[in-house]
Amino acid sequence: MLIIASQLAWPHAAAAHGGGLNAQGCHNDRKNGGYHCHRSPAAPKPPAGNTPTPTANRLTGNQSGQVYYANCSAARAAGAAPVRRGDPGYGRHLDRDGDGVGCE
Repeated sequence: MLIIASQLAWPHAAAAHGGGLNAQGCHNDRKNGGYHCHRSPAAPKPPAGNTPTPTANRLTGNQSGQVYYANCSAARAAGAAPVRRGDPGYGRHLDRDGDGVGCE
């Protein structure tokens, strides 16, 4: 009975994970290609439109504002796939066959 009561009191403990968080308390979900936050208050959501999505990460320490996709799941989630050589976010790690088109 005590075990059941303790599980009901802390149901969120089973959903926790040990992923590293950035300064805003957020991180990329490598398994599902998403981006989410754990700390409150959550970062404000950007206005709708042609703004980059959280999966289109800005390079750390890069002031030029270049877009970086960690993988094709992130590029697809941002609506950027396929990513062509010369496009923002293109990287050789996204272009398996080296034809200049990533995440095809």
